Amino acid sequence: MRSRYVKTNGIRLFCLEAGPADGPLVLLLHGFPELAYSWRHQVATLGDAGFHVIAPDLPGYGRSDKPDVTYDCEWINACLIGVLDEVGCTRAVVAGHDWGGLLVWIMARRYPDRLAGVIGVNTPDLPRSAIPPVQLLRQIFVDTPIYIIQFQDRGVAEWMLGSWGRGADDFVEMIFGATTQNPDAFPPSVLDVYKDAFRPIGALTPPIEYYRNMDRNWELTTAIADRTVDVPCLMISAENDPVLTPAMTAGMEERVPDLERVIIENCGHWTQQERPEETSRAMLAYLRRLPPWQ
Repeated sequence: MRSRYVKTNGIRLFCLEAGPADGPLVLLLHGFPELAYSWRHQVATLGDAGFHVIAPDLPGYGRSDKPDVTYDCEWINACLIGVLDEVGCTRAVVAGHDWGGLLVWIMARRYPDRLAGVIGVNTPDLPRSAIPPVQLLRQIFVDTPIYIIQFQDRGVAEWMLGSWGRGADDFVEMIFGATTQNPDAFPPSVLDVYKDAFRPIGALTPPIEYYRNMDRNWELTTAIADRTVDVPCLMISAENDPVLTPAMTAGMEERVPDLERVIIENCGHWTQQERPEETSRAMLAYLRRLPPWQ
């Protein structure tokens, strides 16, 4: 496994990379509050299997650039598709976990000619809500607003997460500890990687901006929302994920007709880190069944 920067859409993305440069490209997108490091096990394993694997710190995260822009799905996905152009690939298979999963299903509809396949990890392709999602959440959670609602006002979340207790350190320990079935996957050495990334002043703002653009993303995807995803897809769910449950994948075949499903047992929200061997095995089995792509 090696590291590099990729210039795309006017910014630099820090990436972990493995495998031959002329191998079929697999792009791995992490979630919140994660990094390319979250895919470390899969980068190495898929690279050893002959795939060209690239896992970026998403725009605004970690060692990638953090411009003061609108972090909506159009801008973010343009940055990510630009990685394909920069490394000279026409098509890629994209895998996304958590927020990365939200992005890949939009990407599949916006750039259908650039994708050879899609892997959703925990995050299913969800049906479009009748109204913008944050508006809907405000109607549902009136008395006890959930974190997505609390994230909407710029500055408040940053102050809370950066000031409470030991700030980012406590936040990292809380979020990984609360939603895992396998705490041994997050020893101090692993948590320190995330703590180091989110401690600097301003480091949390771009990742939280993704949440602040959820209603904007709903508007931006109006024209493509009804498109089916016509490439072969794999949906990896985690048996014990309290955030994105396997039940949330029900009905996906209506929008993603060529769909294979895998459920990983005894696994919480952080699937590729909690159960790396099972996750890599499912991904490799799917990738090896696809027609060749470049």
